[in-house]
Amino acid sequence: MKKQENNYAFIDSQNLNLSIRDQGWILDFGKFKQFLRDKYGVTHAFLFIGYIYENQDLYTSLQKDGYILIFKPTLKLPDGRVKGNVDAELVLHAMIEYDNYDKALIVTGDGDFYCLVDYLVKKDKLLKLMVPNRNKFSSLFRRMMPHIMFMNDLRGKLEHRKVGA
Repeated sequence: MKKQENNYAFIDSQNLNLSIRDQGWILDFGKFKQFLRDKYGVTHAFLFIGYIYENQDLYTSLQKDGYILIFKPTLKLPDGRVKGNVDAELVLHAMIEYDNYDKALIVTGDGDFYCLVDYLVKKDKLLKLMVPNRNKFSSLFRRMMPHIMFMNDLRGKLEHRKVGA
């Protein structure tokens, strides 16, 4: 009998969301969570996200989909943009949880995570580096190609469709 996989996903939500939207579609986070469980044996999906008070409904929906939300306080920049860099939190949680998972699936195209991905590869703890957009990701990851899975071709499976459309 095959041992049940116990893999954890660590998701850079801003990089994921913006990279998918740059391709002209919107990710259905419920379908994505199911995909991670079915295809990669992900039992825990940590979603690192900037906290904005007005987004309570979004956070509730993501939690109902089964995500474990890790919030980062945000800053409102003078130009009106909101900044909430989750890099340190994602790396920290991947290490806090290190002994609890078989393998880690990291979802980002941001090269700031190169040291984490490289460490996980060396320790044989990286399941995959899931890059949201093959056309726009850090060149640091090019040497990781055998470990990368790109999301560009998943639109048909994971696109959010409006009800009645």
